[in-house]
Amino acid sequence: MTASDQDQTMALDALNGTYDIAKGQLDAAKKPSLIAGYISNYMGKNNTESKPVPRPSEVSSAHSQYPPNGVMRAHVLKAECCLQIAIIQLLQESVMSYVKCGLNLRRAYSSYNIVWQEFKKMGSDHTKYMDSDTVSGVQFGIGAVHLILSALPTKILKAVSILGWKPDKKLGFELLKECASSKRVRSSMATMMLLAYYSATTSFVPQLLSDTYTKAAMETLLEAQRYYPNSAFYLFFAGRISRLASDLPLSTQSYLYAAEISKNEWAEIAVSNSCRFEIATNHMLTGNWEQAAESFGFLCEQNYWSPAFCKYAQGACLEMMGLRTEAILAFADVNKLVVNKKLGGRMTDIDTYVQRKVLAFQVSGYQDLDFYIPALEFMCIWNQLSFIDPELLRQHMTLVENAITALQAREDEEYSIRMREIAPDTPLPDHFDQRAVLLLIRASIHNVLGEYNNTTIHLNWIIDHKQNITQDSWAVPYALWEAGISCWFLDRKERSRHLWDMSLGYSKFDFEHRLAVRLNLAFGRCDDLGILKPEATPGQAKKRFSISIPSLSS
Repeated sequence: MTASDQDQTMALDALNGTYDIAKGQLDAAKKPSLIAGYISNYMGKNNTESKPVPRPSEVSSAHSQYPPNGVMRAHVLKAECCLQIAIIQLLQESVMSYVKCGLNLRRAYSSYNIVWQEFKKMGSDHTKYMDSDTVSGVQFGIGAVHLILSALPTKILKAVSILGWKPDKKLGFELLKECASSKRVRSSMATMMLLAYYSATTSFVPQLLSDTYTKAAMETLLEAQRYYPNSAFYLFFAGRISRLASDLPLSTQSYLYAAEISKNEWAEIAVSNSCRFEIATNHMLTGNWEQAAESFGFLCEQNYWSPAFCKYAQGACLEMMGLRTEAILAFADVNKLVVNKKLGGRMTDIDTYVQRKVLAFQVSGYQDLDFYIPALEFMCIWNQLSFIDPELLRQHMTLVENAITALQAREDEEYSIRMREIAPDTPLPDHFDQRAVLLLIRASIHNVLGEYNNTTIHLNWIIDHKQNITQDSWAVPYALWEAGISCWFLDRKERSRHLWDMSLGYSKFDFEHRLAVRLNLAFGRCDDLGILKPEATPGQAKKRFSISIPSLSS
């Protein structure tokens, strides 16, 4: 719910402390207590007459087969700490945090598996030796680990592979649903894990997963709200799921209600800021740029998540309103808000991105802002264009076309100088990055509008000029993603998988891990439909690549 570094640090400290306590209990359980043994023997000698000693046959032999319930509960608590730490690291969206997430998931699974194996041995008699809350905990943990690992990029899974263990998404769903229906202590956590998975995966790949998960998410949410109608957490997820269903007014209303419900509660600030950020996103999706700019400005003042991004988003919204001077002032403040704070002094990906964009604006003294549409650019990166009304999308398409026209006019002007003068001082036109991003946004809008045949020429230009695209190198693999989307809806799904495989060959670009997660989810969908990765043919890697979507549809 919160992206605050302070809140995350506090949570990590609490989880690490709890982990140490649970580990201490397990270590103590392994060592027999000599003092306890002496006392037990002494009391046994002096109280032989007080109560009859049961015969060995009267003591269930099963007691010696399974660890004590307290030991199994400690294993579950230890594992849950690792799981929660992994989830926090997953939300940080960096390669290093993904690796740490995978390692903590492995630690969590190792402890959960100890209890899980004992649980399976007990069979239907598990209620005699394990309390219901411990059962609920292991169901939640094993299910959550399976779901999270199934969404992680392949590279990360290889780095933290659990002795060849492969995540089972189906088992994960079954265990979490069983845990949620049990109405035990972890039932609410299981429900929120399901809602988080449904909403996050669908947000990453709405084109492929909306039909699969949106209905399931709604059913899960409605069942949860039967018991907790005023839960701020469930209202927050209601906002997310309403957006996935393209009901943005209901989404905004849910976020407002969640923020209102949380007032005077311990999580008021965290819930309020998270809801405000989501409401700002909804304002962008509906073209309410003034309200969006105001919200992002407030979040920047609150130091929410990435203040640099919030300030950049405020400037992007002001630019969409035509307030160029105010937008420039906002962009100028971004640099001083960037903080080298994580990953051994390295900036987060989002801070790196906004800093580089602002530096690109400043190189030309903000004279080239006509060739950029910052708001549409990061909405394209976050795959949010799918939630915009078609009529508004066509207005955005006009903005993109105007920017491309302005860019072409600048190039014509620069070339005309070279026609009039010999060896002019002005350099050759170099607007490959700006054109690539504009063409990518254009292709993405075409895909959302269902105009899949219209993307070919734009995406091919990006791919053909990939060597010249140096600053916005992310545009090339993202272009391959959009090409795959076009082919998917032209009923060339095998071609889509091939195009997405091609994008895995690129690295060290902005939001690489975000695209990697998106691709992994797409590959999972392909696997579900039986669209497997084709075997590579000799020399295939050296072949020049281009796409031809119209011919594929014939």
